[in-house]
Amino acid sequence: MSAETQTLLYLAAAVAFIVGLKRLGSPRTARSGNAVAALGMLLAVVVTLVDAEVSWVLVGAGIAVGAVVGTVLAVRVQMTAMPQLVAAFNGFGGLASALVAGAEFSRIGAVGAPVDVLVTMSLSVLIGAITFTGSLVAYAKLQGLIGGSPITYPLQKPLNLLLFLAGAGLSAWVVADGAAWAFWATGGIALVLGILAVIPIGGADMPVVIALLNSLSGLAAAAAGFVIQNQALIIGGALVGASGLILTSLMTEAMNRSLANVLFGAFGGGDGGGGGAAAGGAARSTTPDDLAIAVGFAETVVVVPGYGLAVSQAQHDLRSVATALERRGVKVLYGIHPVAGRMPGHMNVLLAEADVPYDQLLDLDQTNAVLGRTDVALVLGANDVVNPAARDDPGSPIYGMPILEVDRARLVVVVKRSLSPGFAGIDNPLFYAEGTQMLFSDAKKALTDLEAALETI
Repeated sequence: MSAETQTLLYLAAAVAFIVGLKRLGSPRTARSGNAVAALGMLLAVVVTLVDAEVSWVLVGAGIAVGAVVGTVLAVRVQMTAMPQLVAAFNGFGGLASALVAGAEFSRIGAVGAPVDVLVTMSLSVLIGAITFTGSLVAYAKLQGLIGGSPITYPLQKPLNLLLFLAGAGLSAWVVADGAAWAFWATGGIALVLGILAVIPIGGADMPVVIALLNSLSGLAAAAAGFVIQNQALIIGGALVGASGLILTSLMTEAMNRSLANVLFGAFGGGDGGGGGAAAGGAARSTTPDDLAIAVGFAETVVVVPGYGLAVSQAQHDLRSVATALERRGVKVLYGIHPVAGRMPGHMNVLLAEADVPYDQLLDLDQTNAVLGRTDVALVLGANDVVNPAARDDPGSPIYGMPILEVDRARLVVVVKRSLSPGFAGIDNPLFYAEGTQMLFSDAKKALTDLEAALETI
């Protein structure tokens, strides 16, 4: 294959990546966008394999193993575990980039390697190793293997800064001297830094962390692409890195936080799974029968899904309730906060799995525009994203964070197992507001009972 042909085919693959990325921005075109991007990746892989001198047996074995693992994951992993799966993918992407750099360094060493290659080798191993162990910690937090609360320790920030400076200094040493020990020491320090950097971050900030780690995995891949002079890897990695940074910026904006505050703020109270009641007054409870009357005779119901809905895997039950309401002439809409759940787009994916019509999904601004004329706001397992303290209490840690203003609806019904705080670890005055009723239940059971009650009215 001539160099010109290879360049043109890589360019076609890059165009497919960009078109696919563009179409992934809308639920209506996401599936076709995914297919277009996958075709682009297939083209890039084929061009690389044809052009490079590789063992087709090893490549075939790798494809077979990957196909088996991918199929098993696609069938067995629950939608609620998607954030953990994405965190694992980010980590393995970073590890792969670091291994590519390590293998190339071992192959050619520093002797005769140009400066630009040494620079990209160092960056690839530094960023890739941080991404790998940081993602493993994020996975462990999301999976509940370790607590979601921030884990802080003395001299946390100075130690992390010292490790970062040591890694950067050793990378510079590699470029200047080509010392092998400095290269491997860079990787070792980066592995430790990835762990220590993510451990102090609380569960409330995991959506931002996942977006940032996704960006880092892309940047590591782009650096690895420069190491082996593969244009498709450079372009693909750069696109992932750039889109991840944009998403990280959007997520921090949606939380009214800075990235530095997310990384170093040690904010959040874990998974909110405790059963203790929060201070703040008396909450009024309701029953599925009373809720059925409220929503069954309403004109408009806005559903606000949260992680509680995902945990109970109640998206299909929600769809059944919505269908029952729509048969009665009730208009049902869904308010999606940008950081709802544990991963960007988590709620959209869950509702799409239950075939919720795309035109019923409203973003933050669209939801707030209709809540003032909404009869019932039904909050399912969401907490911090509907906390009015973010709007009304300057002393609240989440003050300034844009929220779904469900308290503007005529009636708010919160489905929740207890009055325990959410990921942010702070009380929610919404639970005790005059227009709020609490239905203490698992989301799946509450929706099942609600659907049964709707059949009786």
